[in-house]
Amino acid sequence: MYSSITTTPGKLGELLLHLAVVRPVFVWGQPGIGKSSLVHRFAADLGISCVSLLGTQLASEDLIGVPQIVEGKSRFCPPQMIARDDPYVLFLDELNGASHEVQKAFYSLVLERRIGEYRLPEGSVVIGAGNRAQDSAIVRPMPSALINRMVHLHLVSSTRDWLAWATASGIHPWVLDYIGLRPDHLAAAPPKTEQPFSTPRSWHMLSDALHSYGKGIDEETLRLVVSGCVSPVHAQQFIGFVHQLRHAYDLDAILKGKLRWPERPEERDLLYFLAQSFRARLVKELPATKQGVNERTTALAHQSKGLLAELATISLEIAQLVVSPDGLDGDGSDGEGLPAWFLTEVIRDLPRLAAARG
Repeated sequence: MYSSITTTPGKLGELLLHLAVVRPVFVWGQPGIGKSSLVHRFAADLGISCVSLLGTQLASEDLIGVPQIVEGKSRFCPPQMIARDDPYVLFLDELNGASHEVQKAFYSLVLERRIGEYRLPEGSVVIGAGNRAQDSAIVRPMPSALINRMVHLHLVSSTRDWLAWATASGIHPWVLDYIGLRPDHLAAAPPKTEQPFSTPRSWHMLSDALHSYGKGIDEETLRLVVSGCVSPVHAQQFIGFVHQLRHAYDLDAILKGKLRWPERPEERDLLYFLAQSFRARLVKELPATKQGVNERTTALAHQSKGLLAELATISLEIAQLVVSPDGLDGDGSDGEGLPAWFLTEVIRDLPRLAAARG
């Protein structure tokens, strides 16, 4: 299911407070965005327990229970984890990943708040969640009758919400600072191949690993751990970011001519990260049109052309990516491109500057 109307993790709790107490709610969102933890937090805020059922790991009999003879008649006994006396949040996770038989078994829980002869205690809440078809996850179509009886909320990641949560939750400072610099790297679309990809959950995993190793983690281990948690492009830039922290490299010092671009082959990740930061600075500070240029931005443009020429002597590929419309990530995820007037000057002046340096 797709919707252009979305909400963020910071707003989900309030929505559930008003909606889930009167109707079943289904929360859509990509893997790793935090659907499960948000539902458990909602239950804790209500002061009631949360029972999670994972649709992809259930058979229909796990819900319906087994028959028992009572006074000569058979009756089905629901599972103990469901059959409770006090109200609770029943969380049907990966509901749209369940088989059709399991989805049918969920019908009575969603539609009538009962299973067999057992009814959920008054005040109980039913919330479903699942991934979307475009997330390359296990999903099955839900029957229209089931869809039509739930309120559907579409969750998207929010860097502001995540950073607020991460700061209060002790997320590793390297991860906090990096996502603060590159908020567009918090989440990435699931790849078509089997490889790690960035989500709020994967950055949390990386934080746990970094806390476990401590500041003394060596470069080889750092590369292995980071590459095992987040998207390859994000991993490369994160490693460069850590390299920058450890070796006191500063983009401002490079812009002021106090430092040169790192040139050694083992510093390629650092060079890549600094080049990305350089591009982001230009996108942010250079005016969109020539008419907006002042003395400061004129000096920045002139200085930047020289730095691009210097960068091209070290890595022509990285220098070209700095001025590319798609940026160093190759997908345009860093927002707007460089202004056209600056790119025109780069094309005009770069050969002369490169020749002078040569």
